[in-house]
Amino acid sequence: MFYSFLRGIIRALLFLINGRATYQHRDDLPDGPYVLVGPHRTWFDPVYFALAASPRKFSFMAKEELFQNPILRWILVRVNGFSVNRDHPGPSAIKTPVRILRQGDLSLIMFPSGSRHSAELKGGAAVIAKMARVPLVPAVYQGPLTFKRLFSRQRVTVAFGKPITIDRKLKLDEDGQKQIEQQMQAAFDSLDKEINPDFHYVDVTGEEKAAKEQSKLK
Repeated sequence: MFYSFLRGIIRALLFLINGRATYQHRDDLPDGPYVLVGPHRTWFDPVYFALAASPRKFSFMAKEELFQNPILRWILVRVNGFSVNRDHPGPSAIKTPVRILRQGDLSLIMFPSGSRHSAELKGGAAVIAKMARVPLVPAVYQGPLTFKRLFSRQRVTVAFGKPITIDRKLKLDEDGQKQIEQQMQAAFDSLDKEINPDFHYVDVTGEEKAAKEQSKLK
């Protein structure tokens, strides 16, 4: 109930701030649970992913430090968040999302790179999808990269790719992981070019930090 209520509030606020977002290839989304994967480009792209894939509801990982605040913990739990120790993930980082996906009510939003400041794909999403026996669904976000820029009403576009089914016989060793990573990256690149052939992602957070450091040296 709280998840649906909050989703409606956020949808209305983003519409007032930025206008109507464009969602492409929603028909490609599976009917059952899946792991939605995409490049992490801004702190609010998971929000747009969740809105774009509505009415499907999602779970997501959040660093355990956020759960130390009682108010934030109350909110995170009710929007299907679960804690992960990023430095020492442990077995629960895999077991918890697998259990959630197998229950069938929720899908999972996951960023294979783990960070907005990394382009390197990691293997957790593939392992979770294979163990839960659900597909990976690639998605990309293009639009403003800071909350302030949302007010410029630059168009937001979210595009979904064809589901990637992981063969149960595929061993997720180094070669197997690389195979899935290549499929995901190819899907991201294809979706980006479809939205905008000239698209090139720039980490504005990194630029802002560099500018601040440069100003300190002057």
